[in-house]
Amino acid sequence: MYTDYYGLTERPFQLTPDARFWFESRTHKKAMAYLGYGLAQGEGFIVITGEVGAGKSTLVAHLLATIDRERLNAIHIASTQVDGDDLLRLVAQGLGIATAGTEKARLLDAVEQRLDEEARRGRRTLLVVDEAQNLSVQALEELRMLSNFTSQSRALIQTLLLGQPEFRDRIAADQGLEQLRQRVIASHHLEPIEANEVEPYLVHRLACAGWQGRPSFQPDAFAALYRHSGGVPRRLNQLANRLLLQGAVEQANGFDGADVERVVADLAADAPKAAPAARTAPDPRVPRAQSHVSDLGLERRIAALEARTDEQEVIVRRVLTLLVQWVENGQQAPGYTNAA
Repeated sequence: MYTDYYGLTERPFQLTPDARFWFESRTHKKAMAYLGYGLAQGEGFIVITGEVGAGKSTLVAHLLATIDRERLNAIHIASTQVDGDDLLRLVAQGLGIATAGTEKARLLDAVEQRLDEEARRGRRTLLVVDEAQNLSVQALEELRMLSNFTSQSRALIQTLLLGQPEFRDRIAADQGLEQLRQRVIASHHLEPIEANEVEPYLVHRLACAGWQGRPSFQPDAFAALYRHSGGVPRRLNQLANRLLLQGAVEQANGFDGADVERVVADLAADAPKAAPAARTAPDPRVPRAQSHVSDLGLERRIAALEARTDEQEVIVRRVLTLLVQWVENGQQAPGYTNAA
């Protein structure tokens, strides 16, 4: 609904990754630099990690939209709740190899042959694996074994692993991953965007959706959005999306910090209330900084509310359409009594 009210061509803060909305913050620019360096090496593993909503999927979308498909064959695997053999089959399917009823040894031969065929055509193969923190040691070992495939002293496949922060810690500490760790040639951890990047980030996404300056934003609105999102892009999108929706309902043409605070309060009020916990004395052994736990809980609640936004928009649109029709026809809205 708010896209019509503000004259936008599409929703600027949708959660689905879209390369057109790529914003090169400091941390994302650095990630692309490491990616560029890693890809230039043409071998080994590149690891990109970040908190939930940090922009890893958008980074991949941007990468896949900018690579030369004539020189690089990219395979994207998003489902990683699989064991080693199943992961191998997903890779084979990404290469266009039929896997039904094929035993592992023959499947490995087929994968190596197809990778060699791609290399002879002048195309390197890049395997992109999302949610890598869910991969078992066995699955990661299968990926390492694939990295052994070479032709004329050149690697036939390179792998980009994307995961949450615990994946970075796991690679660094797990003794069972020593051989994989030695093959990581570039890595980067995506940080939240900085406070001074919130305004250009939001303006960029709005401009991509046809924004012409309406609605306007006061500086304290950007400050409030940063404060309540922590600079995490997905949280920023969720808050901004809800802000525009509320603005359209209230026919607002601009926002300030107070408007953002009201949206945050509404989201908190809409969130399911947890049963009160028994009061206990604080444990001095537990660090006070446990904000990441509450952040994840808040994000889940906001995501649940975001999932209902489309339904809310449809309902509000229908109601407004009916009201307009009643007014144009000189009729009275149902349930309304003229006191005069």
